[in-house]
Amino acid sequence: MAHVIDKRGSANNWQDWVNLILAVWLFISPWVLNFAEQQRPSWDAWIVGVVVAVLSIAALTQVQVWEEWINLLLGAWLFVSPWVLGFSSNATISWNAWIVGIVIFLVAASEISGARQIPSRP
Repeated sequence: MAHVIDKRGSANNWQDWVNLILAVWLFISPWVLNFAEQQRPSWDAWIVGVVVAVLSIAALTQVQVWEEWINLLLGAWLFVSPWVLGFSSNATISWNAWIVGIVIFLVAASEISGARQIPSRP
């Protein structure tokens, strides 16, 4: 049985808006921080940014619990990606991934832990 998160009284889904803003930042950060020519960190930012944005937009209407778990995993991935993808020596790119990853992770964890789960209707 699928579960949705009851968003009544959730201050206009602030978590989803925060993640959407972070996703937009993540997507444009290769150009803003001038690392678009570096393939691994750029594609990492673009792919994670698009997935987080799609999940956030979907969550603004009706969130499935699995969407928040994916955001949680994406935040964790973003945090470890500088080491895994080999760009941890560049402080600007790494700090961008670490900060955005931590915030996405914490926002998703907040939504998962603070939400009341209710069964979805068929």
